[in-house]
Amino acid sequence: MKKVSHDYKLLIISIASPIQLGIYKDNILIDSVQSDKKTSEILLPLIVDMLDKYSIKNILYVRGPGSYMAIKLTYIILKTIKIIRDIDFYGCDGFLFNNNRPIKALGSLYFIKDNKNIITKKFNNIEKIDFILPLNLNSVTIDKDNRPLYILPAV
Repeated sequence: MKKVSHDYKLLIISIASPIQLGIYKDNILIDSVQSDKKTSEILLPLIVDMLDKYSIKNILYVRGPGSYMAIKLTYIILKTIKIIRDIDFYGCDGFLFNNNRPIKALGSLYFIKDNKNIITKKFNNIEKIDFILPLNLNSVTIDKDNRPLYILPAV
């Protein structure tokens, strides 16, 4: 497939199912893909497909909180892409993409934002909360740190 010659951004939301990837040109969403497959099976092929299709200048990813395995895999893949292809990547807060709703932690524990602190709280029978690729990236705050955000819930 021929690569389109523009500078694009890739946004990855891999902390919950479905995994979502969005391509942005001038901060506007122009293409997206999602999958219900396991992160370990599908994330790399989805990213490679986007890298082959678009001239991606940098990558944003949700660095947490959420699925530890998904966060670890995403970070390792992006760190490798940085080394091999010299594409910078940046982290974002997961609450930006689900309207600040609780994010699944473990069992009936969920991550919530209490002012600027992330804590865990128990919820029973909570409805599934979807993550949404924004139509534009203008309101997305990029964290100063791109390392995974691990918030360990009290067990």
